[in-house]
Order: sequence, then structure tokens, then C-alpha cells
Amino acid sequence: MSSEGLLPFHRAILEEIHDPATSDLLLLARGLGLRRIVCTLMQIYDSPQNLVLLINAFPEEEAAIGEELSVLGCRKPGLRAVGYEMNKKDRQDLYKKGGLISVTSRILVVDMLQSDIPTELITGILVLHAEKVTAISLEAFIVRLYREKNKVGFLKAFTDQPEHITSGMSPLKNIMKELQLRTVHIYPRFHQTVKDSLERKKADVVELYQPMTSAMMDIHNAIVGCMTATLAELKRSNTMLELDDLSVENAYFRSFDAIVRRQLDPVWHTVGARTKQLVSDLATLRRLLAYLLTYDALAFHAYLETIITSNSTSASGNARQNHSPWLLTDAAHIIFQVAKSRCYTLDPSSSSRPAPAPQEVLDIDDEDAWEALAEAEGRHINKKGKEKETAKKRPAWLPHGMEPVLEELPKWGLLAEILKEIEEEMMRQESLARTMKGNNTVLVMTSSWRTSMLLNEFLSSMDPDAPPGQQGRKMMEEKLGLYLWWKSRLNGREHESKRAPPAFHNASRAETAYDDEGISEALKKKDRDNRERAASRRRVRGGAPAIDNGRAAARDRTTPVSLGEEVMRDEADNIAQFAGRVDPTLDEDLALALSLSESSAPFQSEFDEFYGLLQPDQTVLVRTYSDDSDDRMLAELQPRFIVMFEPNQDFIRRIEVYKSSNPGLGVRVYFMVYQTTSEEHKYLAGLRKEKDSFERLIKERGSMLLPLYEDHRAGSEAGDALIKTISTRIAGGRKEVSTDPSRVIVDMREFRSTLPSLLHASKLLVIPATLTVGDYILTPDICVERKSIPDLVSSFNSGRLYTQCELMSVHYKQPVLLIEFEEHKSFSLEIVQDMKSYVKPTSKYPPKKSAGGASAEPSAPPSIQQKLVLLTLTFPRVRIIWSSSPYATADIFNDLKANNREPDYKAAVSVGAEEDPDAGAGVNTAAEELLRAIPGITAKNAKYVMGRVSSVRALCELSLAEVQDILGNEPGKACWEFLHWGEAQEKR
Repeated sequence: MSSEGLLPFHRAILEEIHDPATSDLLLLARGLGLRRIVCTLMQIYDSPQNLVLLINAFPEEEAAIGEELSVLGCRKPGLRAVGYEMNKKDRQDLYKKGGLISVTSRILVVDMLQSDIPTELITGILVLHAEKVTAISLEAFIVRLYREKNKVGFLKAFTDQPEHITSGMSPLKNIMKELQLRTVHIYPRFHQTVKDSLERKKADVVELYQPMTSAMMDIHNAIVGCMTATLAELKRSNTMLELDDLSVENAYFRSFDAIVRRQLDPVWHTVGARTKQLVSDLATLRRLLAYLLTYDALAFHAYLETIITSNSTSASGNARQNHSPWLLTDAAHIIFQVAKSRCYTLDPSSSSRPAPAPQEVLDIDDEDAWEALAEAEGRHINKKGKEKETAKKRPAWLPHGMEPVLEELPKWGLLAEILKEIEEEMMRQESLARTMKGNNTVLVMTSSWRTSMLLNEFLSSMDPDAPPGQQGRKMMEEKLGLYLWWKSRLNGREHESKRAPPAFHNASRAETAYDDEGISEALKKKDRDNRERAASRRRVRGGAPAIDNGRAAARDRTTPVSLGEEVMRDEADNIAQFAGRVDPTLDEDLALALSLSESSAPFQSEFDEFYGLLQPDQTVLVRTYSDDSDDRMLAELQPRFIVMFEPNQDFIRRIEVYKSSNPGLGVRVYFMVYQTTSEEHKYLAGLRKEKDSFERLIKERGSMLLPLYEDHRAGSEAGDALIKTISTRIAGGRKEVSTDPSRVIVDMREFRSTLPSLLHASKLLVIPATLTVGDYILTPDICVERKSIPDLVSSFNSGRLYTQCELMSVHYKQPVLLIEFEEHKSFSLEIVQDMKSYVKPTSKYPPKKSAGGASAEPSAPPSIQQKLVLLTLTFPRVRIIWSSSPYATADIFNDLKANNREPDYKAAVSVGAEEDPDAGAGVNTAAEELLRAIPGITAKNAKYVMGRVSSVRALCELSLAEVQDILGNEPGKACWEFLHWGEAQEKR
């Protein structure tokens, strides 16, 4: 066993789980090196004589594990990944060679069912993300197939997400039951072995609690107040539900939205529009809390304006009647007003005074007049009338009456101070001529790529000599210019000849102040319809709708609006007026200024000054938090100075492991957090949730009753299960003994769903096949087409369901349409009305004519119920089965198969196929080509027609009803009318 880079608790864990004779579940706290343990375990098993499978790994995890194994020496052949691009023959050859193989769960299930992989020869299976294993997951299906043929191979599961193992009764027991495991190892951070390994050598940690500005504190308190009021209203509107888990503390986490929907899903079709709006508002407010601490002031203000606009404009462009309740509160007014005050202030009295024309200014010769004008505008001039340089230079394109505030995030200045302190420390160590292990690269870690790009922009344009709070002034002024260019178009000042400033096209998405996240579909649609193509992409990110002059003139100011909406409209008008009055060529000047500021700098010095290689002590690397790949990054960089710009408990433990693995390395960590904010509360709540989860799991392990696993094979039950077929050829319809196992033929594409796993669990033999007609073949006469609710709606809209029902009616006596609902959700089709993407645009449906001949309002698209009625009228032999969940579907299939013959694999595959080698295709090519040329007969049903009629002449002699019985109603009618064209014309 390789022990390089392993800590004592890593070795202790490997000693417990490395034995191939045992099967285990390892539950480890995040950040303690789970990937390192998995890779070391795979290194132990790496051998051509072993076939070890890795399942349930993400593609990026596959690549990272393969790289880690190559570092450990497993290079020939190392970890091989099996994907969808690898054909069946190559997979079979790869399995026979043995070694370490990562395969997707869906491919492995099909290969096991088709015996493409020697299941009995598998040495062991490693399951990642064991917290996701449920009774309906493919991983549980794989374990059942594995244990049916292999009793000696090991199975080891891993997880580092204890918070996810909390739902239901005895969640740990359920996971172990599905994985058929009897041993679990739990290693939290407070485990004694882990504590002894990590607390011997600690890193030098500097905790910096940065308070927010007064404006940010006001906004933060107002957002929390809105969340509290929204939660109270949600609980008051749904008194019959158990909503105790809904609290402001839980709202800090992303999983909060899933918790709310899980509680309301069973009754989602019965709740009103107000409750649905409240659920949506909670997600919006949660994002606002995060954006307040990560977005710059202008981006946050712009995002608030997109919220106002999306709540005032519907998808059709009309004014919305139902606003979010929190927008009508006093706290929302505080949010919008204070957010704007962080960006700039407007002086109406100053802006109303028209600015003097340039030629008028040049004609003034009186020095006193020059001084008076400069004093009024806050400038200083000399006797020659030239403006002096001031401490705060005012941009030439800034409208009169607007004073930029441009409040910077407090952490920016704190980060500048930290970098200055680190630089001084490096210089001090160099003066002492000390040889330190590691390098001087400064590692700055953030929680999102957007924050990383913002910090990159700030650090590259930072003025180190500026006072605190003004170091990023240059960057903020550029963002203000972009914001004003965007804002000036809210009143309809749209000129087709003008293009967006080059800064819009040159800047990357992360460098802009506007983002797509959270913008409603209504706002995006309105932007696409009303904005010019050249600048549409940028303005959609800003999220403001364009209003043409006619619509602006016809705007009804008497329509009720939310707090802040009318202020935003007036502000947009004022900014546009300022821009037009002060300088009509604002767009051109702003574009020139921004383009020069971005493009001219690299050409003012030597190329190497900007693009040459930097020394480690001059490098500041900004990265986002990732998964276990951060362990490898720390090992490769070996930084001595780490700045955690935002708190992350996982990365703190990674630093502990990194420091303990490098005993001679001095590491200093700067831990930055906003004091008394949602960021601090979220960090502390995350620690508390993980600790509570581990304690519950340890308690459950101490009192858990281990299940006994039955040794059974699907479709191999003895006794009464063999006597299941009624033979009508025997007098009285007596039961006869059938030796065929009870089976169902499943289309390959259906293995993306959970139903095949449940069918196998219900003692049915699942046979995968590539089916042309239907999804499930239960008997020689019963074919089932399964549709979930989203698939049902999309199939109706595309017309695919009509073709599928037509083929089933042609080839099977009992075609069945199965409509399957999701478990723990409403058993109703009304939920489809909430899915806007399912509904076709109303413009495709012509308006109904009124009695007087005038056009009435456009008719609404047909509902799902109406389409189902039309489907049953068109195909009367199609039966519709409603299933409340996949569990109910499995029971229904077993009932349908009772007292019926088993389906034939070859017959099911050949139905509807273009070429059937067993049917003698190509024997009479001329007759077959003639048959396919007849309307109603296609390549999919030609073989079926050839099996029903002996010749083309025999087909011509059939009646209309007989042809329709073979081909179906519409295709049969088209075929008969073509063959009897003269007779059909006479009847008409």
C-alpha cells in the first residue's frame, strides 16, 4: 500500500476498507481527502487479473481520478472511461482485458442485462456519491444484477455529503439496504483519529471580520425583513402543511428552494397564484442576499431594476396585474433607494439648468465669469481659463446633476491591505535570507467565477496610492459609463444607426455589470422583440425592456405600479435628458473613452511587460472553490499565502490536510468574512448542520437493525408463478405449466427512467432491446408507450404521439398509452398550465369570428384534455392507463401480464423495422418497391402488410374496412382511395 502523502487517519481508513473480502460504506466529512482515499484504493486493486468498475462518477471526476492515478503510477493502462461513443464490441473487449474501468450506470445496466460484461468475473464495484442511491436509482439496479450472479465480489461505496442522508425514516439503513451492505464507517471532523492527525501542525490563520457599510447594512436588514414577511405569509396561506423547516436560516442555502417545492409538490395544483408567487419570491430574495455581498454596487442596482421591470411587464408586453407582495412593502422601498444611493445621486435643480454651448463658453473673456462658472460647477481654473487637476476628476461624459458615489465593496480595500502586508512579509523574509519551503504565489479563493473575474478586474486596475474605498475608482467609473449607456435607452432613445460602445463587445461576460441569472422569460422576450440586433445581447444582460416612442407616449401612468417602478422610469427619462442636453454625442464620446481605456494601455509599453512570465512573488492567482481537485491544486502550487475571500468550510479542511501533509511548510491563511451578515450566518449554520447530521447518523448506526438479503433471481420464481398461462385450446380453459420466465422487453431509451429498475425489483426479467414500436412489450399482443407529463405535452406539440399510436395500432392488438405521474407530486394535469414552455404561442391560432363577422379575441390553444379526447377518437383501440408513480406502474404491468403468454424478443425487435432478415426481405424486390410507393404504406409497416396479404392484387381486392384494419384509419383510407381512385371519385 502506497502511503506517500497520506495522513494517519487516511491510513486508518484504508486499513479498514482495503480488504477485497469485505463490502463497506465510507462516510467522510468534506475536505478531508475522499478522492485521495478512493484513488489509493484503486491503486491497490490495479491489475489485469482484476476487473474493478467505478460507477456514479461525473465526467470531470473521471478525468481528475484518472490524472490522480497517473500521478500514483497507474499509467498502463490506468483508468479507462466507457462512454456512449464506444460501441458494443469495443466494450466487450475492454471488459475482457480487466483493470480499472469507469462506466456510466445506464451503459453498465444494459451490458449486464445483455451479458456483454462477465458479471460473475467482476472483482468489485466502487460506488461514488452513495447519498444519491435510492430504491429507484440505477445504482440499486446494478447492485441487484451484480449480486444475482456474483456473491464473492466486493462493493465499496463512498460519500461526503452527510446532510443529504436525512430524509425519511432511517435514511442510512435505506442506503445500505439498496447497496446490500452491512458495514459502515463514519469519520466526521471531530473523530478522534482525524483530530489527532490535523491538530499537530496548524496553519497560521488570520481571521478578518469586515463590517459592511451602513448602506449595505440597511439593504441587508431590509432583505431579511422581506424574507421574514414572505415566509410568514406563506405559512399563513398554507396552514394545513408542515412548514416548520421554512426559516430564514435555512433560506441562506441553495437547497431551500428544493425544500419548499418538496413540501408543496403534493398540493401544487391546488395552491393559488399567490402562494406560487411567494415561493418564487423566496428564491429571488435569497439571491439578493448573496448578490449584495458579491456584486458591485452598479451591478446590484441594475439587477434590482430588472426585478422591477419583470414584475411590471408580462410575457405579452402588457402591464402585469399581480406583483410580488414584497415589492409593495416599505422594506423594498429602502432596498431600491439605498441601492441607487450607493451608485450616484441626482440633483434635479442642477440638472434642470441647461448647459452652455461650447461656442458660448469660448466667447467669455471675463476672468471673474470663468471663476464663477467654475465655482458653480465645483471646478478650479487658472487665470488662462484652463481647468486644474483635482483630486477627484470628473469624467467628461458624466451628465450634469449626477454625482457619482460608486461605493466599493469593503472587502476590496481589505484585500488590497492584505496583499500589501503579504508583499512586506516577502520582502522581510528576503532581507533575512531565509530559505522557505513552498513559493510566494498568493492564492485568492472565491465562491464563484463571477467574483473571481471581478477581483481580477479590480486588482489589474487598482490604484494602490488611493485612499481606502477609492482604489477601484477607475474600474467603477467605466462600469458607470456602461450603465448610463444602457440606462439612457429606457425611455426609447433608440437609434438604429448607433452601435453599442466597443467596450460592450470587447468585455467578457464576467466583466460586465449585468448577468443573465434571475432575469425572467418575459423580460428576455421583450428585449428580443424591441431592441436592435447589434446591442441586444448586452442589453438583455441588463434586463431592461426597450419602449418605443409611441408606446412611451401611450403609457398609462394611472396603472398601479410597485414601489420603485415609477421612480425608475422617471430616472431613466432624466438621465436620457441629461445626456442629450449636455452632449448630444454622448454615445460616441463614451465609446471612444471606454475603448481607449481598454485597448490603448497594452501598446504604451513593451510587450513583455504585459505578457511576459511573472515571478512567483509577483503572481496573484484568483480561483474559485471546487471539489477534491483543490487538493491537487494545493499540492502542485504549494502556496505559503492563501486568502479566503469568502468562507468555505471544505477548503479550510483542505488547508489543514495540505499543511499536515507538508510539515516543513509555513502557511498563512487570511480568512475574510462579512461580520453579522448572511455570509457569516450561512457559514456557521453549515457547520452546525453537518455536525448535527453526523450525530444523527452515528446514533442511527448504533441502533440500526441489519436487513437479511434474499437470494432470488428475477423471473426464476418457482411454484404458482410457473402456472400462469391459460390455454384456450384445452377444454375449459385449464391452466397449463409454462417454463418461460416472466419477462418484459424494454426499449434502450427507457433506461433513463426509473421504471426498468422497479420492474426488475418486482421479479420480472428485463430484456433491453432497440424497439421501433412502443417502449415496453408485455405480451405478444400488448404494447405500451410510456409518457411522463412533460414528454406527453411535447409529444402532442410535435405530433410524435400521433405517429406512435398509429404504429402501435397497426402492429399490436392491444396498444396502450401509459401516462405516468411523478411520485409525491400532484396527480393532475393542471400543473402543465404552469409550464410556459409547453404552451404554443397564441398567435398560431386564428381568432374566432363573431356573429357580425368581426374578429374576436384569439382563441386559446387546446388543452391537454382536449388533445387526449381527439387522440382516443382517432385511435379507438388505444387504451389509456393512468399511473400515479413508477411503483404503481410496476404493479399495473404485473397485472396486465397475468394469464398471458410471454413476448418474443425477435418478434418485438422486428416489428416496424425496415429490414427483417427472418422475413425474407429482398425475395420480391419489385413487388416490395411497388408496395412502398402506395400512400399510407411506409418502410415501417411494409413488412407487416406483406405478412397480412399475399400479393398486391390481394391488397387491391380488400374493402376499405379491411385495409383500415391493417394500416389504421387514416393510412388505410389513403391507401384504399389511391387503389380505388375511380370508384372513390364516383362516390363523391
